[in-house]
Amino acid sequence: MQTNINSEIGKLEGVIIHPPGSEVENMTPENAERALYSDILNLSIASQEYAQLAQVLEKISKVFTIKELLADILDNNAAKDELLQRICNHECVTGMDEKLARNSSETLANLLIEGVLLERNNLTNYLSNEKFLMRPLHNLFFTRDSAMGMNGNMLIGRMANPVREREAMISEAIFNYHPLFETTTLNPLKPQNGIPFDNKATLEGGDFQVIRDDIYVIGTGMRTTTQGIDFVIENIKQHKNGIHHLIVQELPSQPESFIHLDMVFTNLNTDECMVYEPVVYGLSRYKTIYIRIDNGKVKISEKPNIPEALKQLGIDLKPITCGGKKDPWTQEREQWHSGANFLAFAPGKIIGYERNVNTLEELNNNGYEIIKAVDFIDGKVNVDDYNKCVVSIAGSELARGGGGARCMTMPFKRAAVNW
Repeated sequence: MQTNINSEIGKLEGVIIHPPGSEVENMTPENAERALYSDILNLSIASQEYAQLAQVLEKISKVFTIKELLADILDNNAAKDELLQRICNHECVTGMDEKLARNSSETLANLLIEGVLLERNNLTNYLSNEKFLMRPLHNLFFTRDSAMGMNGNMLIGRMANPVREREAMISEAIFNYHPLFETTTLNPLKPQNGIPFDNKATLEGGDFQVIRDDIYVIGTGMRTTTQGIDFVIENIKQHKNGIHHLIVQELPSQPESFIHLDMVFTNLNTDECMVYEPVVYGLSRYKTIYIRIDNGKVKISEKPNIPEALKQLGIDLKPITCGGKKDPWTQEREQWHSGANFLAFAPGKIIGYERNVNTLEELNNNGYEIIKAVDFIDGKVNVDDYNKCVVSIAGSELARGGGGARCMTMPFKRAAVNW
């Protein structure tokens, strides 16, 4: 399958997910912050909720899991050797690659995701407070961040926190080696064609949105740096002819619910978007920057906000307010639980948490039919019967992990959109 992401809203044709497993349960209150969580999750409940998301996706798209794709490529000795060497060198466990390589592909995939226990076979290890030699990937079920579709390429994430860097290595290996995919990977750690490497460059998928094949909206804040966006600019300059546009939104560093752009802004339809008003429209010191790239020449200016910048490019999106318009306290509460974070599986057809009742009410007021995931899964409701709809999924536990439906999915193929 040729990877192809030319919008946020085109009919979803291929997506990668990761149902949470024991790597989530291997968090404690002591290491939760290091794992980038503010709380520890109940795996049994989170798994049930995630299964509902997966079942919804399976009815609308081809769905693949990280673990199965990883196990597939580990049957390829070249892929296995390269990936293990990169991971072990990065995590300073020299020589561990040979020991890990003796495992079956399925067992090795589990170890790389769920963690490798520390053997108490010497004094240093015996006295260590760590449980794992190689830590579990607690955040892997947020597959969005480690790789992101950019037209026919896959941008590999340069993760802001070392605890997540193995995720990006796994994603890159999958797209480079799995026979399912036809694509080119672009990695800030491996710049090509003379693009200089910048150690300050970080780039995560939650901050990266393709609006149209020539328009990208990118957030810069806690997870994606301006240097990471410069890497995107340089690739556009070198590989794309014609005019392309970047809209860059500065994000607050606090609270942690503003971690990525898709926590305050997501595209829903050809003419609608979801916004958290205090950040997207509020008067603040956070800038909206417009970057025009015309056959390698770059021009930078400021715009009032993302929707206005898009409107000037011919994409006129009506904003729908996260949390509704009645009460700023309600807006804040629902944004905290990913109320602005929606995954579009077709223009005007989206997936989000059922817990954000005021956001759903606002969507309903704007013509979106609210469909319960269980009714859709059971075949009681057909999304094709509606021009616009929201499939509402359970999220009492998943939302506590700090992300929504967009965060938990990595689309790699979408159909074209008739703008």
